[in-house]
Amino acid sequence: MNNEKYPWDSFQKLTVDRKRIERSIKRAETVTMRHTRKFISMRLDSIRDAQVPIIGWLFTVGLILAGITVQTVLYSKNYSITAAEVGGTYSEGMLGPINTLNPLYATTNAESSVARLVFSSLYSYDGTGHLTNDLAESIATDPTGRFYTVRLRNNAQWHDGKALTAQDVAFTISLIKNPVVRSPLRVNWRDVNVRAVDDTTIVFELPAMYAAFQHALTFPVLPKHILGTIPPAAVRENAFGNTPLGSGPFKFKLLQLVDTIRNHKVIHLVANDAYYKGQPKLSRFEVYAYQNQNDIVKALKAGEITAGTDITLADGLAVRGDSYNIRQVPVNSGEYLILNMSNPVLSDAAVRRALAMATDTKSIQQLVGTNVPALSLPFVNGQLTGNLPSSHPYDLARANATLDAAGWIIDGTGRKKGEQPLALKITTTNDAQVVLVARKVADQWKRLNIDVQLNIIDTTQPNSNFVQTILQPRNYDVLLYELQIGADPDVYAYWHSSQIGMNGYNFSNYSDKTVDATLVSARSRLEADLRNAKYLTFAAQWLSDVPAIGLYQQTITYASNIRAHSVYDGQSAVTKSDRYSNVLYWSVESRSIYKTP
Repeated sequence: MNNEKYPWDSFQKLTVDRKRIERSIKRAETVTMRHTRKFISMRLDSIRDAQVPIIGWLFTVGLILAGITVQTVLYSKNYSITAAEVGGTYSEGMLGPINTLNPLYATTNAESSVARLVFSSLYSYDGTGHLTNDLAESIATDPTGRFYTVRLRNNAQWHDGKALTAQDVAFTISLIKNPVVRSPLRVNWRDVNVRAVDDTTIVFELPAMYAAFQHALTFPVLPKHILGTIPPAAVRENAFGNTPLGSGPFKFKLLQLVDTIRNHKVIHLVANDAYYKGQPKLSRFEVYAYQNQNDIVKALKAGEITAGTDITLADGLAVRGDSYNIRQVPVNSGEYLILNMSNPVLSDAAVRRALAMATDTKSIQQLVGTNVPALSLPFVNGQLTGNLPSSHPYDLARANATLDAAGWIIDGTGRKKGEQPLALKITTTNDAQVVLVARKVADQWKRLNIDVQLNIIDTTQPNSNFVQTILQPRNYDVLLYELQIGADPDVYAYWHSSQIGMNGYNFSNYSDKTVDATLVSARSRLEADLRNAKYLTFAAQWLSDVPAIGLYQQTITYASNIRAHSVYDGQSAVTKSDRYSNVLYWSVESRSIYKTP
């Protein structure tokens, strides 16, 4: 048999040499022991001698690592930033109601907020309250100051993809001016002519020079291709008011009626990915319109919304906890006690001055909030420079003496002048914060032995029409009311005698020839220094005549989730909706990222 073919047979015939194997194992053991003594046992002493340097070296390395860790934590802000996450839904609660989404008729904060998010304007305000370009790319005026030429950006489009042109701007102004449209914006545009030169150029013709005209270019622009075929008289009731189409950073998606009894509505918006200034970081924005402040506070406490406004500072502090940041943002409006000078009692300048001296505005400001700016002039803080006139200081004794000298004699528990009792009624709305202020003022004035009553109007009731029943007929003695000052110190509408009457905004029925001339002159000059001087003259006369008493500059109390990025510290706003000046960068989540070198 061939062994190469059958190797198994050869393997079975092999023999084992046990002695040879034992000698190999013994030799391996000897070599192993020799290496153990040489490389381990004989070097143990050396290891013990190096123990201290090794421990020292390890300790030093530990310190270095700890230092690096501390430095990383302390100086991480130098090489990292907090950036907003893209996507998510931001839900914001505010006061309604929402009766229409047509921005020409926006009156409540909820309606104005939706208008700002959905629609664009030629100009808007940044986070410092200064004008900035929106649809407008440039503006120029002629030497007379009567003609303004505005050039539009060429990349703006409506939410349906149609191009936005100068014809849309001219169409919007024509609607505003038309009396059958019944827009409250009409008063600013009645005497202004508008002409679209081409798709990106529009010319405004004013009847006279008006220094603050550029601030009027913040009106919402409407789509001509949607509303151009609608009769002007039917625009208010048109379906556009429920399904608006704009050109702003967010597009309308859905109007949801949550509670028919409480008229609680939610407006669902989605990001406009074709927005000419860039797509918002948020994917969706929801506007929750509530009936009262308590509903907003409940929604915040329940975590139903990301943020809430139209609440008092006390409400904000009550919900702050670990979930919300509370910020107060000043706006360009003021809370005033407007004195109706057609009232027999308030026609007496001595009474008006005594009321000013008896009003402790500092305690009222503290009642509203710790950071509420003072306001004594018919302008907001910072609008005038130089030597500002001083208001009547709080002096109760002097106030009583002023009334005594004017013949208002204390008779029992009140005062009289002849047969005329010194009695006043303070009228205001049912806003929780304003009601607290009204009660505070009433308590202060009662120290003059004046009979003071409160008249609180519930504007949430369906049959309540504050404008027609209170403002237009001047149906009040004293009106506690917020005046929108705006970004420019032109307050002609509130204090010029031509604005007395049902359609005007001179709610005090104030008339003074010097004041009239100064207000007209100030708005018809472009030189900033000259305008400032004229407004200082007006302010001094206004303080002397006391047609109103300034209490404080308005602020927005804004509660937002600590993880959200929206309203920021140091921000200011001309109107409440200007809190959206940086809405493109709002987010519901943030993360830390390294800076790019």
